[in-house]
Amino acid sequence: MQTNSKLNLFSFTMIVVGLVIGMGIFRTAATSAKDAIAPSVYFSAWIIGGLVALCGALTYAEIGSRFPVTGGYYKVFAQAYHPSIAFAINCLILVSNAASLSGVALIGSGYILKLIPGEWTDIHKALLSCGAIIIFYLINLRGLKMSSTAQNILMTIKILMIIVLIAALFFPDKYAMVAAPAADVPPLPSSSAMDWIKSLGVSLIAVSFTYGGYQQTINFGQEVKQPNKNIPRGIFIGIAIIIILYLLVNLSYYKIIGFEQMKGEREIAYVVMDKIFGSTGATVFSAFLFLGVLAYVNGLLMSNPRVMFAMGDDGGLPKVFAKTNSNGVLTFSLTVFAAVCMVILFFAQQFEKILTFSIFLDCFGMILSSATIFWFRRKTKHLEGTGIYKMKFFPWIPLVFMSAYVFVGTSIFLSDPSAALTGLGLLAAFVVIYFLSHRFKTR
Repeated sequence: MQTNSKLNLFSFTMIVVGLVIGMGIFRTAATSAKDAIAPSVYFSAWIIGGLVALCGALTYAEIGSRFPVTGGYYKVFAQAYHPSIAFAINCLILVSNAASLSGVALIGSGYILKLIPGEWTDIHKALLSCGAIIIFYLINLRGLKMSSTAQNILMTIKILMIIVLIAALFFPDKYAMVAAPAADVPPLPSSSAMDWIKSLGVSLIAVSFTYGGYQQTINFGQEVKQPNKNIPRGIFIGIAIIIILYLLVNLSYYKIIGFEQMKGEREIAYVVMDKIFGSTGATVFSAFLFLGVLAYVNGLLMSNPRVMFAMGDDGGLPKVFAKTNSNGVLTFSLTVFAAVCMVILFFAQQFEKILTFSIFLDCFGMILSSATIFWFRRKTKHLEGTGIYKMKFFPWIPLVFMSAYVFVGTSIFLSDPSAALTGLGLLAAFVVIYFLSHRFKTR
């Protein structure tokens, strides 16, 4: 790539911010608060989550600099591990993305149903989410592509909504009343330290979902001007901006709603908007958020079938996944991915269940993919000194990142064994499918 077409520091920083900030902050704060036994646990989880994202982004940036790939970070598995692991993790990533799409669709459904009178259950939200998936499935079948302009509009909407939530801090007269006796509550005894740690682990599940996206820095290792200087600076600045924005939004939730009340809310941002700007402001906010969710749904319905197409074209999946119709639409892959999304919605229905399942699947991908840095460091020593990005404080940065996801995965296993066992079962099933498929091809 020509030097003058590479990303400068500002552009790379904005990419980092855009990759991470999604729709989760409008819902996961309530889930994280519900799992936190104290405000100290809650805010610690959001700070730690940001630091983990920083370590992960730096690790993936170096992997991408040493092994430039196109089409997703999962390709490093085929290089560093056995093909069966690459296939299994690829499939887990697709299922995790489907779960993520379903979870975000439930966020949007919850907000839009706040505008319609009636008693709405989790089933209603799941049905509305399925309807959104079906609509954009049909749109994608016709070959309609979402332009970069639409994505820019989506990003603008998200940033503006976050700014509006932060602006709520400037209305102290709307702050939730805190009971006076709360100041006289004695501190937790030393024996509760383990409870604090357990609570932190569970609270980090929702936080991890909200900070996701930084792993895509693996795609930009060779695309940045002066990578040794601009990659770490861009990641540090970008993650710092995200941490500050998330902490301010969470502080707004905390001040306006109150910590204990946050635990019972789902559409938490709606409550803040209603208190500050009244029902009209909350209605406008919810409508914009639903539009953002629809764009996110459409984006994942576009991108993930293309991953399935690549796997089918390379022989990782059956060739039928690489088939297109007369309009060039990946009909079979698109249909399968949309179906997986709706199956997850049908069986889970609740955002928390989808969230736990999705993050447990992510734990496999995060730990195994970041661990490849040790393999690439050993195999690509000849690239050092050629201008590639090389992180400082190695191996501590990737070890901290991997340890954090081991902690989160263990917390999920202890708090929701069924979700963890389902994820382990899927991983084993995909490995078996690989070997059966490979044996069939050999015959």
